[in-house]
Amino acid sequence: MVTGGTEWTPAELSRLHTAWVAALEEELEQAVALRHRIHAEPYVSGAETPTTEVVVEALDLGPGRVTAGTGRVLRLGPPGPAVAVRAELDALPIEESTGAAYAATNGAMHACGHDVHLAALTALVRSGQALLRDGSDLPAGLVAVLQPREEVGLTGAPDVLADGVLPAEDVRAIVGAHVQPQVDAGHVSCDEGPVNAAVDEVEVTVTGKGGHGAYPHLTHDPVPALCRIVLSMQDAVRSAVDPLHPAVVSMTQLLASDAPNVIPGVARAAGTVRTMRPVDAERLHDRIRSLVEDIASGHGCTGAYLIRRGEPALDNDEAMAGAARQWLATSGLPTQRFVSCGSDDFATYGTQFPILMMFVGTGSGPGSPMLHDATFLPPDGTVRQTATAMLAGYLAGVETQVLRQA
Repeated sequence: MVTGGTEWTPAELSRLHTAWVAALEEELEQAVALRHRIHAEPYVSGAETPTTEVVVEALDLGPGRVTAGTGRVLRLGPPGPAVAVRAELDALPIEESTGAAYAATNGAMHACGHDVHLAALTALVRSGQALLRDGSDLPAGLVAVLQPREEVGLTGAPDVLADGVLPAEDVRAIVGAHVQPQVDAGHVSCDEGPVNAAVDEVEVTVTGKGGHGAYPHLTHDPVPALCRIVLSMQDAVRSAVDPLHPAVVSMTQLLASDAPNVIPGVARAAGTVRTMRPVDAERLHDRIRSLVEDIASGHGCTGAYLIRRGEPALDNDEAMAGAARQWLATSGLPTQRFVSCGSDDFATYGTQFPILMMFVGTGSGPGSPMLHDATFLPPDGTVRQTATAMLAGYLAGVETQVLRQA
C-alpha cells in the first residue's frame, strides 16, 4: 500500500515508529501541562463540553465532528482507511483528596485516569502533526475519538456508533489505553481475547405482606426471603458457571422498611452480574431467576428478577494484540498479563470493529490506590507510557487491519 508516495514496507513502518517516538518526547511537556489543566477542572458525564473544547483546541485539527452530544471525532493524516484511538472525557462525582497542587475543588475528580488518556492522545496527535510538517507520510488516517459518558449507565460508546461518524472516516479498527494500578508501573498489558467482563445491572424484588414488627406471624415478611436470595446468588455462580470461567455477582444495594418497627410489603436488592462469555451470562441469569422465584415462594412471597443489559465482554483482536506487543517491545515497554472482571464501554466498539484495549501500569505494590479512589493520581510519566501504547496500537491496527487488507 502506498500513501503520499511512501510504500509501507515493514522497514518503513519501523522508520516511522522511531521518528514518532522521538517526536512524542517533544510534546510531553505541553501534554503534562494539559493533563494538569484537565485534572483541575473536571466535568462529570454529560457535562464534558468545557473539557472537549480544551482538548480540541490543543489538538489543532479544526472542529471535527460532534458525536454523542458532548464528544468529538477529529482526523489526522491521509484520506481513506483509518485507525481510531479513543480517550474518555468524563470525570467522577468524587471529592478529591490527593493533595496535588492541581487537585480539583469542584466536587468532581478524574479518579479513573481519563485526564492521562486525553493528554496522551493529544501528545500522539500533535507529534504526528509534527512528522507531517517535516515531510513524513502516515500509512493511514489517525482518528481521535473524544468520547463522553464512559462512567454512567447510558454510556457514550453506543451513541458514537449510532452517529455513524466512524464509518464516515473509514475507520478499520479502534484502539484504547487505560491506566491500571493492578499492572506494575512501567509495564503494559496487551493480551488477546476477553480482558474485561460483560456487566449487567440486576434488581431483585420480593413482594409479601407488611405489618407490625411485633406480629410477624400476621405478615409475609419479604426481608428474610431477600436476604436468603442475596446469599444464594453467590452459590448460583458455582452451580451455573465453570469455575475456570470468571463470573462475579455483587449485590451492593438493599432496600426495605423505612422504620425499625415496620415489616415492609416489598424488599429490593440491586447489583451487578459480570461474565466473560454470553453462554455463562445466560445460564447464570436463568439460575438466579429460579432461585429468586423459588425462595420467595417458600416464604409466602413473590419474587421478580430484572436484568438491564450492559456492555459486552471486551474481546481484544488477536492479530492487533500480537502486533502491538512487538511495537511495545521496540519502545522498551515490557508487557504483563492482566485480565479482570471490570468493564468498559469500549467493548461496545467491538460489536462493529476489531478492537484493542491496553492497560498501562501504575501499580507500585500492595496498597496502590485503585481506580475510582479519591487518592488515585498516576504520576505524570504515565502520559508518556500511555501515548507510547496508543502509538503501538495505532501501528498494530495499520498493520493488521489496513495493510494486510489492502
